[in-house]
Amino acid sequence: MFCKILDGELPADVVAQSDRALAFADINPATRGHTLVIPRKHVADVHEISERDLVAVALLAKEVADRARERLGADGVNLLHSAGRAAWQVVFHFHIHVIPRYVGDPLRLPWVSTPGEQTEIASAAAALRG
Repeated sequence: MFCKILDGELPADVVAQSDRALAFADINPATRGHTLVIPRKHVADVHEISERDLVAVALLAKEVADRARERLGADGVNLLHSAGRAAWQVVFHFHIHVIPRYVGDPLRLPWVSTPGEQTEIASAAAALRG
């Protein structure tokens, strides 16, 4: 679907763009100003994207996040990427959701932060270290 937007086969409300990335309004917005930022080159997720394209997408996402705060009065912003079905990925073209947040908005993310068990936290961190 996103490749069709890039090719001009599907319409999109473009918000910003660069030579390597495109930002457009989400047609199913979680909040006012919800935007998707994608690389121009098709890759499925964070595991496939090149560092250069990831940087381009991240920089464009920051630009959109800053605009949401400055122009829409957002009180905060969530940046979200899902990789794989288990992580709720539905469209398999890398994208970052830029979700403006407003005090009192109804959006609730799917987890509640609770303290973890310290030895498990340390064990996972050790496994992730270079």
